[in-house]
Amino acid sequence: MKKTFDIFFIIIIFFIIYFLQSNFFTWFNIAGVKPNLFIVLIAIIGLFMKKEFGFGFGIVLGLFLDFFIGVRIGLYAATLGIAGLIAGILDKNFSKDNRLTLMMMISLLTIIAEIALYIFEIVFLKINTDPLAFAKNVLIEAIYNAIIVIILYPLIIKFGGKIEEDFVKNNNVLNFLY
Repeated sequence: MKKTFDIFFIIIIFFIIYFLQSNFFTWFNIAGVKPNLFIVLIAIIGLFMKKEFGFGFGIVLGLFLDFFIGVRIGLYAATLGIAGLIAGILDKNFSKDNRLTLMMMISLLTIIAEIALYIFEIVFLKINTDPLAFAKNVLIEAIYNAIIVIILYPLIIKFGGKIEEDFVKNNNVLNFLY
């Protein structure tokens, strides 16, 4: 029952983030760049729940984004899936209990996810943008995400610890609804 509540809570957080991304951060941007809170959410899931859950939630929540704002189905799903998978891999190599380490991991995942989305857009949508402008925007977005992680660190650790306890301590990936 705790796991079902956790999944429901993640979905609620996803819709809150969607609201913040589409409304609040249009007013509070840095040089026209908004943070990507979806990457932060998927990174937290991947870091605290395991790479399988990070990948799965990345795909599912990415498909929601594809339906809501995407130009082509699958781009955000693939990007967030990759971010969740890499977050789970980073969890094995680094400690997520340190604020600076978590901030650097989220920044790295932001850069990787945005580069993946950029490549997908070039390949599938034939969108060609200036690489220097793209690099500047990705760097600003990574810093913005890191600042948000610093601000929300206590909440991230509390929420992450709870989902880690509910999902990882059980060690049964297929038994996620009990």
